Amino acid sequence: MTQPWNGHRYVVVDVEGNGQRPPDLVEIAIVPVEDGVIGEGRSWLVRPPRPITAMARRIHRIGDDEVAAAPLAGEVAGEIGEHLDGAVFVAHNAHVDLDVIGRAVPGYTPSLVVDTLKAARRLRPGRMSYKLGSLADAFGLADGIGVGLRPHRATYDALICARLLVHLAAPQDGPPLTLADLVGEERTGDAAPTLF
Repeated sequence: MTQPWNGHRYVVVDVEGNGQRPPDLVEIAIVPVEDGVIGEGRSWLVRPPRPITAMARRIHRIGDDEVAAAPLAGEVAGEIGEHLDGAVFVAHNAHVDLDVIGRAVPGYTPSLVVDTLKAARRLRPGRMSYKLGSLADAFGLADGIGVGLRPHRATYDALICARLLVHLAAPQDGPPLTLADLVGEERTGDAAPTLF
């Protein structure tokens, strides 16, 4: 954990749910970060076992008709798990994503979790908002994002989160951080994974 942050492999994840309680997976995107470089992301649409609520549709604009032919979570769980396996898990407000993934990919337990929401609060204190969209605006993280990508879709949000990770870990006004710097003091005892 004391080596430079870019000596680790990360998977930056965002999920969209169906709005039920607890939410079922509708979309997941995984963006790798290796050697400090953001790689090509991968996304899946998933047919949830329960309908997508009107509120969830308003947020991510994915309707039941769009996922009617998509695989069930169990049909792609192995493939998703392969992309996640062995890497540091990164997400914004990570416990939400981990909760959904825990049901969609049974048995998946990350070795370490970087929550960019908590890391941003600690490393960039004093901001009015730490929502992903607010941080994207503040740090110019959406510049050149690409045509067809939009907020509240998994690929867009995972890519913005990956850019936020790099922004926090490799500041222009100082040396690159270590993974321990990203983890900070918010570790949760002996529990695994370490959440912060």
